[in-house]
Amino acid sequence: MQVRSHIFIASDIEEALEHFKEELQGYRVVSFLEDNFKIEHAKLVTAEAYISETQTKYIILAAKEFTDVAQNSLLKLLEEPPSNIEFIIISPTKSNLLPTVRSRLPIVQSEKGSLVSTIDLNLAKIDYQQVFAFLKENARVSKNEAKALVEALFYRATVVDKLILSENQLDIFDKAYRLLDLNARAQSVLAMLVMSFARER
Repeated sequence: MQVRSHIFIASDIEEALEHFKEELQGYRVVSFLEDNFKIEHAKLVTAEAYISETQTKYIILAAKEFTDVAQNSLLKLLEEPPSNIEFIIISPTKSNLLPTVRSRLPIVQSEKGSLVSTIDLNLAKIDYQQVFAFLKENARVSKNEAKALVEALFYRATVVDKLILSENQLDIFDKAYRLLDLNARAQSVLAMLVMSFARER
């Protein structure tokens, strides 16, 4: 499964790093795990990124904190990565990262620090039969499980299936969270979300 560059927010960065190493087996993965990611680490990342590759290589930056200087030095690299290079930044919180970094990569948030469950649905090709099967399978989920499914659907759509979400779909994701917080029926919220992908086809 190919994954594109993104920022992953998880309270346990080591667990998240191991998850990605496992998920990306078969690809070359170079990881940097630090308490505090500094300019010297950014230089190593840059050097690694410019080692030419014929197949996709993943560079994972996992840290509890990132210095502003280190982040600024990586901006151009994140915006225009060399051929076949994908970046995954793992941080315990969004506020660790500069707005300029956050604007360059999609952000995926784990549900309460646990890793987002994987969903075996290709949202780029979903049909109504798959929609109904998914809703039947998740007919009795709790509010928190439904929130985790919303996270997983967003991850699947933006990172795995590499879809550019329409303004309407982004609004629906936002609305799904708010409805679940207001204790709306989980199955109705999930139906609204997955049907938006079937309708866009």
